[in-house]
Amino acid sequence: MTREWTLRRNCSLSPRQVARAYAVLCLGSLAVAVGFLVQGIWFVLAFSLLELALVGLALLVYARHATDHERIALSESGLLVTCVQADHRELTRLDPLWTRVVVPDEPRRTLIQLESRGVKVEIGRFVNDSRRRQVARELRQALRSVSAMR
Repeated sequence: MTREWTLRRNCSLSPRQVARAYAVLCLGSLAVAVGFLVQGIWFVLAFSLLELALVGLALLVYARHATDHERIALSESGLLVTCVQADHRELTRLDPLWTRVVVPDEPRRTLIQLESRGVKVEIGRFVNDSRRRQVARELRQALRSVSAMR
């Protein structure tokens, strides 16, 4: 028996799509700037390059975090929580028989806390409150079924 939950950011564009959109933006902006450069107005090119550099930086930050996710995998052998943010991957293994699911009573921006034998992991940072509560409910039920099987 294995159950999995994957909590992802709600991103419209993948990193590859971001690169393509940026390339199209660069072509359009540089075409206009070169048109002005031919007319002898060079500072349009300078502002165009500055604009493209700043937009490129913003899109780079977006693309680095577009694939951020949290994966929770429950099996009889353990509860494995994987958190991926940009280039950082964190794996935590918890004992399903001793794991407690804690959802604070505060109305907004509260993360699910998984506690097991002194180890605490917060999950749910990439989804909204209703999805977070749904995952907490499903996770509690799945943990109960694992403990009932033993």
